[in-house]
Amino acid sequence: LGGDIEITNAAISKRNSAYVAYLYERLQRRGFLQRDCQRLINQDRNHFAASMVALGDADAMVTGVTRNFSVALEDIRRCIDTKPGHRVMGISLVLARGRTVLVADTAVTEMPTSGELAEITIEAARLARNLGYDPRVALLAFSTFGQPPGERSQRVQEAVRLLDEQRLDFEYDGEMAADVALNMELREAYPFCRLSGPANVLIMPAFHSASIATKLLMELGGATVIGPMLVGFDRSVQIVPLAANDAQLVNMAAIAAFNVSA
Repeated sequence: LGGDIEITNAAISKRNSAYVAYLYERLQRRGFLQRDCQRLINQDRNHFAASMVALGDADAMVTGVTRNFSVALEDIRRCIDTKPGHRVMGISLVLARGRTVLVADTAVTEMPTSGELAEITIEAARLARNLGYDPRVALLAFSTFGQPPGERSQRVQEAVRLLDEQRLDFEYDGEMAADVALNMELREAYPFCRLSGPANVLIMPAFHSASIATKLLMELGGATVIGPMLVGFDRSVQIVPLAANDAQLVNMAAIAAFNVSA
């Protein structure tokens, strides 16, 4: 190993008492005794690492290789707060046929309400800007501008109305089917659509549709999918898929480092 790499072991760390005190203050009214927090810091790598990041002893954290995403996310949420004015969510970066598209929420909110969809839209557009893209956001559904009607489509329509009440400086519209969002020829049937070009940010109506779509793209469409990338935490944290390979780990480490400097 190079001389600039420092390895910290929870079993011998001199900072454990500070991490335990920090975690106990956060969890004491949520059913955790001090000895529970001591055990988490001493024996659980996620709580130890997240506390390191929270107290400034590390800049970023990457986890998830040996644990389910939802379990790792719960561990991190015990230690690190949501950034004020932001929303914790997952965004996947899809690279396919020379195009780059962001897809959200691919990790956190299973069945978002209209208000949550509006928040997801704003958070996703913010990340798109940070990555250097001019966001064109499509809020997706199985329907396009009211046809065929359905309850899930109504939630997306309401999310657009909620966004219209705010002074937003990026393009967005919905509800629309994925092919209409991405194909300008199909868009010709809807000249009133407010997107000036193919969408580069896709807001899914639910977590399950987002997860299914991105995994199908990887397996059948030959797309490269990076993520889900976690956004919205007060510190830089990323969770890789279970049994992630070395390339996925390197990608997530780079994203985590980028978020530290962003």
